[in-house]
This record gives sequence, C-alpha cells and structure tokens, in this order.
Amino acid sequence: MSAFTRYVTAVLFVVLAVGCGARPDAPPPAPRSTPPHPAPRAALPSPAPHRRAGARPAGTTPARPFTLVATGDVIPAHPDAVGTAQDDAPVDGGYDFRPMLRGVAPVIAHADLALCQLEAPLGPLDGPFTGYPELQAPPQIATALKATGFDSCATASSHALDQGEDGVRRTLDALDTVGLRHTGTARGAAEAARPALLRTPGGALVAHLSYTYDAEDTRAPKDAPWMMNPLAPGRILADARAARRAGADVVVVSPYWGTEYRTAPDAGQLRLARLLTAARTDGRPDIDLILGSHAHTPQPYEKVRGTWVARTPEGRRVAAHMRESGTWVAYGLGDLIGGTHHDEGGKMSTAARFTFTPPTTPGGRWEIAKAECVPLWWDEAAGRVINLNKAIHAGRSDLKPLRQHIRHVVLSRGAGKAGLVMGR
Repeated sequence: MSAFTRYVTAVLFVVLAVGCGARPDAPPPAPRSTPPHPAPRAALPSPAPHRRAGARPAGTTPARPFTLVATGDVIPAHPDAVGTAQDDAPVDGGYDFRPMLRGVAPVIAHADLALCQLEAPLGPLDGPFTGYPELQAPPQIATALKATGFDSCATASSHALDQGEDGVRRTLDALDTVGLRHTGTARGAAEAARPALLRTPGGALVAHLSYTYDAEDTRAPKDAPWMMNPLAPGRILADARAARRAGADVVVVSPYWGTEYRTAPDAGQLRLARLLTAARTDGRPDIDLILGSHAHTPQPYEKVRGTWVARTPEGRRVAAHMRESGTWVAYGLGDLIGGTHHDEGGKMSTAARFTFTPPTTPGGRWEIAKAECVPLWWDEAAGRVINLNKAIHAGRSDLKPLRQHIRHVVLSRGAGKAGLVMGR
C-alpha cells in the first residue's frame, strides 16, 4: 500500500467517522484525483440538504439559470477555531468543524454552485496544528466544507506555502478525498494548467480560477513555479481565455489581494479590477465575476464597467467606458472562519450570491440577473457563523448595528444603485 493510499484510508476513516462524527449510514466517498475534464457534480451525504448537479447533454445549449454563492477566507488553524472544533467533536481527539458552519449551511446548500477560499494548508491527521505565522490546519475542515455544501475552494493565498510542497500536496489530497474541486495551487505543471471546471444543474460550465498577490514570501519556488498561481494580469487573462476555449460558459476569478483590515479597496485592487473587467475576446468579456479575499473584513461590491484605450483621429490616447452593463466585483468577502481578530470588523463577512441567466444569442454572455449580499458574523463566544438577517429576524436586535455596518461598507461604491440587494 502506497503512502498516498494509507493517507487517504486514514482520512476517510478518521475524518469522516471520528473527526467529524459522520452518520453511521453515510457511505464514505471513494478517493479521487481532480479529473482532467469536467465531470457532472455529485453531492456527498451531508447533514444539510444539498442540490444535485446535472450534466449538459452533448451538443445542446444550456438554457436554465443558476445561482452561485461564494464566501470569504476559511482559516481553521488559529487556536480558537481549532479548540472549538475539538470541543464539538463527538470523539476525544477528533475535530469537527461542521457545527460552526451550520448557520451558513442553508445559504450554501440551496445554491447551484458554492465556492470558498481555503487559506491555511492542511496538516497530517496527528498534527501538529499551528496558527500565525506559519499555518497548518486539521484536515477535517475538508469534510466540513463538503458537508456544508461547497463545491470548489480557491487555495492560492499568502499562507498556502507555509508548509512547503508537502503542505500543498496534503491539502489537495484531502480536498480530492472528500470530492471538493480546487484551484490556485498544484502538485505539478499539468494540474496547474487545468482550471476547476464545474457543471451546474442547468448545464452551464463554470471555470473557477484563483491567484494570490506577488510578494517575496508568497512566490512559488523557482524550480516549481506551478505550485501557486501569481496575481499577474497576463497570467489571469491567459487562463481565462484558455478556460473559454475549454468550453467554460462563465469564468469566475478569486483574487487574494488588497490591504488587511481595510474596508475600502486599495489602488491596486481598483486598477486590477478595471483591467480584468475590460478584457475582451471577440467582443465578449473574458471574466464574468471577481470574488476577492484577504482583507479579513468586508469590502464593497461594485459593478465595474471596464475601460479601454482608444485613439483620437489625431493619435491621442483616451480612455472610454464600456457600453455594456458591467462586471460584478466583490473586493473582499471577509473571513468565514477566522480566529483571533484585531477588532469587530474581523468577525464580519458576507456571502455573495449571484443568479446567472443564459445568453439570448448563441455564444453570448451569461448575464447576472440578480446580485445579493448575505451579511454574516462570527460569534466568538459560541464559536459559530451567524446569518445576521436570520438572527435579527429571530429577535437578536443587538446585532442590527453589525448588519448596518456591513451594509454601509458593501454599498459604498454604488452597488445598491447597480441592483445589489441584501439577501437571506
């Protein structure tokens, strides 16, 4: 038995049976590697209701809308998050992250496609598990994310290489084991060249791409440049166009960017957002949605109308706004599971929910017909993620200032006028 097979067997037994207290009648999923071609999504048994993904019949055009939900950073390595998972485990020595995600599970499970950002590399089953500055989290978080209803995780971040190549491999092996797709880090060049391609129930094919800002301590090794995707505009656009050629109807980019604990996007975020939303191939936008992370606090949503550079008859360069409706950018979703925070802002996050409708003409763009923001909050005392709208509706009036703060931040760049609503 190979080392990988032993690891997978241990994960299936300990993570699903002991670490997360899976139902006795729930059959464990078979280990699988990320397939080179898109396959129909299948739901694993989970405590929350989950949707079934359908495959688009060959040679037909997708005709049904779908909803996509995304949440912010998952950092299950900080001591308080690890301690809560230990307390919630049904067996001594286990880790159960599912209870802390139950408050957001209905939002995730009722979407057709759900994306997350996994910031911490995963360690061996017996640890050690460490917080800042070099993160290493229990692998049981992979089971919890899948059980909650997530389909794909962005893995490029400033901490993805904290445990080196072994950490990247352990993380992706664990995600493969529970059936979660992943993008942003890779175990080899071939894997790095493949986007996560996900099929929605209505048949649309969605490409999920992930990148992290380029700093000395976040760069992949020179002898393994494929290990993590850099936040380089040329690379992002090349990957987006390759995903289109592979059949993607919708291209979603998850950038790990911005300034920590800042509620407003910085100049780099604004500049890159405009560059990416302006990119076109044959008149069609290369990127359909941008979902940011890293700030550890909510940031604005904005419908960005990219700019392009034209020349006057005299040869002078001028910038002009695109005439189309624009592309939604969520600059920062906050931390879904964080840990030790500097202030209340670090406990706030959002779930972005977008409803896509099929193009009216062949080869056209899938448009976002509805944009929603669900305000979330990490209840530190309970060790749980709370849906603020539902909690307030149930009588928690003390949470209204938190919801109002998130609303103010999210709408601060005109998202309300562009159609964004606060959802449940």
